[in-house]
Amino acid sequence: MVERATPIEQAAPPTFETLLRTVEEMDTPDGYKAELIRGKIVVSPWSRLRYSRRMRALREQLQAHLPEGHFADTSPFLFQFPSVQRGYGPDLYVADEAAFDEEGRHADGAALSLVGEFTSVSTKDADWEEKLEVYGRIVPVYLVVDMQGSEITCFSDPSPQGYRSRKTVAFGEDLPVPEPFGFSLDTTGF
Repeated sequence: MVERATPIEQAAPPTFETLLRTVEEMDTPDGYKAELIRGKIVVSPWSRLRYSRRMRALREQLQAHLPEGHFADTSPFLFQFPSVQRGYGPDLYVADEAAFDEEGRHADGAALSLVGEFTSVSTKDADWEEKLEVYGRIVPVYLVVDMQGSEITCFSDPSPQGYRSRKTVAFGEDLPVPEPFGFSLDTTGF
């Protein structure tokens, strides 16, 4: 008998819908979330306890400036971006309430008016690169709260090529948050 290599048939990569369904059916441990990043299911821990005060301060300031019919929350929902086959669970978000009247488990990313991501060592690259690129095409305001660098960046004015505006301040300084919010964020408590 002569040995010879035998090719292994590989199945096609899973579809976006299959990955979404898999994320939906996953039993992630308490304190963890699953997202679709770079076409892969990524499980990461929710934010650290020390982030809570900053998340609450941001959410409370946003409340007075929400667009009509929108709400701010930190609940673990996955927002889908089918055109780029991504699904993210933002740390904090402002979204159109109507998006939550739909059936299903994943909200439409187009419903987002603001996303706030709080960086950690394990998520920093995705927050600054992958998510910046995806949000920059559709979400009016993206706040990256850089917990390692003690600064906050506001991206705004989305376009097909990404955000056209960027402003960074150190914690303790005021950050202008443009329309549809139109206010100055006090980061003293950050």
